Amino acid sequence: MIQLPPRQLPALARWFPAGSPGVAALPEHALTSGVGTWWADQVPSPRVVAVSCAGHVLLRGEPGAVAPAELAPFARSHVGATGRFLPLLGAAFDRVVPVERMLYVHSEPASAPPPPHGVTVRRLVGADGPALAAFTGSAADSAWIHASWGGAEGLAASGHAWAAVDRYGRIAAVACGYFTGDTYEDVAVITAPEHRRERLALACVTALCEDIAARGRTASWSCARDNRPSRLLAWTAGFRLHREYVQYATGSPSARPDARPSSDRQASVKVPAGRVSDASRIGAAPVPPLQGA
Repeated sequence: MIQLPPRQLPALARWFPAGSPGVAALPEHALTSGVGTWWADQVPSPRVVAVSCAGHVLLRGEPGAVAPAELAPFARSHVGATGRFLPLLGAAFDRVVPVERMLYVHSEPASAPPPPHGVTVRRLVGADGPALAAFTGSAADSAWIHASWGGAEGLAASGHAWAAVDRYGRIAAVACGYFTGDTYEDVAVITAPEHRRERLALACVTALCEDIAARGRTASWSCARDNRPSRLLAWTAGFRLHREYVQYATGSPSARPDARPSSDRQASVKVPAGRVSDASRIGAAPVPPLQGA
């Protein structure tokens, strides 16, 4: 697979139809934000096209057009692809774990709880970049929240983030449009461990959803099926189940770069005894791959 500069992108409507909720908004987000990488097996006339951003990959086309070794850039990622790609994925990586996920769409009104004394829920602006970086730097495994915007400064300046900020300018929780399209914006939220159970996540998500609706768009929410806290927060914030789906969490590139997919290679798709969880995050799409995600 080769990386494509924006000027060489094929007609994307054929590969990634616009107007879908959840991670399906990733291609639109990558186009408008400039964060993400586009891939194809060849130009012109590609037979396989992919787009990657923040540890997520959408893979489309004809699996037989690429060799397993060409998928190496998608190691340790969450891959969205049809079942036809499973033999190829199984040949490309040392393990491929199905991750059962749930997709919600915002459809019910919700009331924002009042924040604690001295805390304000507001939109982040560019000047909040250092505070957001300090927030994610102080909590382990939290930098994913701004990965889809290229970093803390990018998310703060995007206009798509709402946060609970104390009187000293410190951030206690932040919700954002993680993958933003023209129809749907997929929501993610994270709270500092010491501020959990203060309902700050709900306050931030409610403010964000109102902002998304004011732009004429609809908020969506993606999480692992067994992530009960995320599902409960989504329901409380007015999201309702749209559908369930499966992503594939990939491991390291296969030790056999010359391996070719075959029907028995699908056996390398490992199905764990329990479901793979994204308990490290509450909200939308991206998780550090294979980190209990």
